[in-house]
Amino acid sequence: MAMLEVQDLHVAFPRGKRDEVEALRGVNLHLEKGERLGVVGESGAGKSMLAFAILNLIADPGRVSGGRVMFHGENLLDLSERGIRGIRGNRISMIFQDPMVTLNPVLTIGTQMIETLKAHRKISDAEARKLCIERLKQVAIPSAESRMDAYPHELSGGLRQRVVIAIALLTDPELIIADEPTTALDVTIQAEIMALILKLCRENDVALILITHDLGVVAEVTERIMIMYAGLCVEEGRTQDIINAPRHPYTAGLLKALPQKAGRGQRLYQIPGSMPPITALPPGCAYNPRCEFAADRCRATIPPLAGGVACFHPLQEEEAAS
Repeated sequence: MAMLEVQDLHVAFPRGKRDEVEALRGVNLHLEKGERLGVVGESGAGKSMLAFAILNLIADPGRVSGGRVMFHGENLLDLSERGIRGIRGNRISMIFQDPMVTLNPVLTIGTQMIETLKAHRKISDAEARKLCIERLKQVAIPSAESRMDAYPHELSGGLRQRVVIAIALLTDPELIIADEPTTALDVTIQAEIMALILKLCRENDVALILITHDLGVVAEVTERIMIMYAGLCVEEGRTQDIINAPRHPYTAGLLKALPQKAGRGQRLYQIPGSMPPITALPPGCAYNPRCEFAADRCRATIPPLAGGVACFHPLQEEEAAS
C-alpha cells in the first residue's frame, strides 16, 4: 500500500444556483515513503487545488465532490476537523509560495514556531525553544538563537522561506507539499532553497510533492512527474523518462519553452494560445485548441490516461525531439 493515494479526486465550485464547474476532474496519484513527485503545469491547471484538496482545505463555496485521499489507508476526507488537524501540519506539512503570507507579521519567529510545535506536541516552552533553534540551524539560518526574537519583516526573503521550511520540519512530517516554494525569491536564492529542500528530504526520508510550473527545477529534484492541464493529469512517469521523451504534446511544449532550449539571441518558444478557464472548457481534450496534432476524435472525446499519457496521438521519440 502506498503512503498516499489520491483516487478519482473531483473538486467543484458552484456556477449559478443549479450548476457547478469542476476544478479537478478525476485526478489520481500515489506516493511512497520518501518519494519525490513533481506536479507541473501552467497557472489554472489545478496544481494548488490538488494540494488544498489533499489537506482538506478547499474553502466554501468549493467542495470535494468525489474521490478519496488515502493516507496510510485512512481517507482524510472522512475525518472530522479535529481529526484532520492531527494530520495537517503534523504528519503532512505544507510550504506555501509567499512566506510573508504564511508568517504572522506581528509575532516573532520564535513565538510562531513554538505555537506550531505545542499545537501538536506535549512539550514545555524551554524544550520547544531548543527544538526550534535546532530546526533553524538545520536550514542553515545564521545566529539561530537571535533570529527567534526577530519579526518576519526583519529577515530577507530567503531567510523567511528558510524559516517556513524549518516550521514544516518541526513535527517530523512524513510528507511535505511545497507549492511553488521559490516564486517570491530571486534566481540565486531559488537554487539555494531547492537544494535545501532536496537535502532535507533525503536526510530525513521525507516524501515531497513539489508543485511548480518549472520543468527544469523538477528535473533536478524529483523522481516522478505528473503533468496537469485543465484539472486533469495528462502525463505521468519517471522524471528522466518524461524529460528525455515526452509523449503528450503539452509536455513537449513545456520542455521546448525552457530558456535553455533557445540559442543566444533567439526568441523563446511559446505554446500557442492559453489554457481555457474551467468555466469554458472545450469539448473533448481540453488541449485540442492548442495542439497541432488534434483530430476530430480529440475534439469530441476526453482521452483516458492510459500507459502514462492521456492522448489519442502520443508523440514518438523523434516527434518529441523536433
